[in-house]
Amino acid sequence: MAGAYAHPVENHSLPRTAAFFDLDKTVIAKSSTLTFGKSFYQGGLINRRAALRTAYTQFVYLVGGADHEQTERMRAYLSELCRGWNVQQVKEIVAETIHDLIDPIIYDEAASLIEEHHLAGRDVVIVSTSGSEVVEPIGKLIGADRVVATRMVVEDGCYTGEVEYYAYGPTKAEAVRELAASEGYDLSRCYAYSDSITDIPMLETVGHPHAVNPDRALRREAMARDWPILTFQRPVRLKQRLSGFSMPQRPALAAAVAVGAAAATAGLVWYANRRRARFGTT
Repeated sequence: MAGAYAHPVENHSLPRTAAFFDLDKTVIAKSSTLTFGKSFYQGGLINRRAALRTAYTQFVYLVGGADHEQTERMRAYLSELCRGWNVQQVKEIVAETIHDLIDPIIYDEAASLIEEHHLAGRDVVIVSTSGSEVVEPIGKLIGADRVVATRMVVEDGCYTGEVEYYAYGPTKAEAVRELAASEGYDLSRCYAYSDSITDIPMLETVGHPHAVNPDRALRREAMARDWPILTFQRPVRLKQRLSGFSMPQRPALAAAVAVGAAAATAGLVWYANRRRARFGTT
């Protein structure tokens, strides 16, 4: 099955619900962390060799995905790579480049699905193995209500290379259950989306699991369990989505567009009045 579904609107007399999204290759078309490799190189955080290796790792990930062993190798590599990085510098680089790097690779289908869940009254939660310094601003960009992400140990404003909290595999499922307990979510009525077999624990936690662009192992598992399989294949800039008449708008973005349109209208009225005053026209 391809595309997204129109989900029923929440009955607010019932317990709250949420939709939990993996990030990489589910909401965006690439690895969120590896996408910033060039920016980290330009910012002086990594050398040319590391930048090339990061680009190659991104290519391998895009072509074949990442099973448990590959994910562990990637974690070890990235943890060692960021040892000694200044946390504030990383945040500034991400803030400066996020629109250029992430905006173009957000799946249109995922953005529409996030809108549908919000309109149905559900919270949207991003649950990602990538680092919080990258995931949190991406979550804000796409309108997520909450974010669960990996956190690195920080001392004197710099990364030590050690992991404080690893949002991966069973840990993601634990985070979902903890959020359900604290926020009052009814997990039997919640939704989850992922592309990776490593997220089976999270998908099993909710009543409505979905495989998105699944790797081979997850595709087999989804077919065996009769889970919906979605195909997301249209990365599109958010601005382009707003210009399409057939595409639903996120409330926050729609409001921004409305404010912009109002400002433009006010400007035209001001210009017309000024012109009439100058030339004596009516």
